Amino acid sequence: MSGTDTSAAPAPAPAAAPEAEGTSRITLELLGLGAIWGGSFLFMRVAAGEFGALPLVEARLALGALVLLPFLWRARARFSVRLWLRIAGIAAVNSVIPFALFAWGAERAPAGIGAITNALTVMFTTLVAYAFYGEQIGPRRLLGLLAGFVGVVVLASGRTAGTSVWPAALAGTLASLCYGVGINLVRRYLTDLPSGAVAAANLVAGSVLLAPLALASWPAAPISLRSWISAVLLGTLCTGAAFVFYYRLIARIGAARTSTVTYLIPLFAVIWAWLLLGEPLTLSMALAGILILSGVGLSQRRARA
Repeated sequence: MSGTDTSAAPAPAPAAAPEAEGTSRITLELLGLGAIWGGSFLFMRVAAGEFGALPLVEARLALGALVLLPFLWRARARFSVRLWLRIAGIAAVNSVIPFALFAWGAERAPAGIGAITNALTVMFTTLVAYAFYGEQIGPRRLLGLLAGFVGVVVLASGRTAGTSVWPAALAGTLASLCYGVGINLVRRYLTDLPSGAVAAANLVAGSVLLAPLALASWPAAPISLRSWISAVLLGTLCTGAAFVFYYRLIARIGAARTSTVTYLIPLFAVIWAWLLLGEPLTLSMALAGILILSGVGLSQRRARA
């Protein structure tokens, strides 16, 4: 800056302060994103019973698409009919089916069950890349995968209020597998397009694909204001706005650091469900969470290396 004596010894404090401030801001943004995505399982738990799985997912996809539509509009010239057909296929695997599985599970088990299984996405992404695309899995990643799957077994063996949670745990595991397949498809076929536009197109295509089934199964009984508010927040905040924050963080700090939000989602989901719905954290949920997140940590550490 003008007037600064560059011959003097450098003062570390002024330089360190902005860095510390930036680190604090990034930490807060990661916490905020984890809190938002953790809240998605709370909103599904509240709304799924009245909407049903497919109508709730349709509302989520359509509202999320509306939020992200400006990104798609700016890149609309790059989306050919052939590309839209490809995106529709990927959207079925990456959005429609997993969203429906999580919503179905939310009708039957506490919000934390789906959130904990959602953490398996990182490991399924690795496993699919190994099985179909020849990416290597070292001993550390293999140990992480094993820990994660043991965690699923522990989670599925639990009970809440005397009721087994294994159907919801299985649904969440299958949803995470779909995410793992979908992420690999996006990486290999859609990486030359703006990420915000891809996310918007994914939601638009998914909404169009699901609309006939959602309308056919739309509930006859009136839906309460509480469930409508949950559905709107699920679509606009947890799907649309969250993607904006997510891609902004990737641009600023990279995909590897941004992916640490995976650790925060189950934590916030359990906290929100406990605070707002009175759902307890059971021993099996705690043990499963530790095992799955430890496995994710091993996989992430290897990936960064």
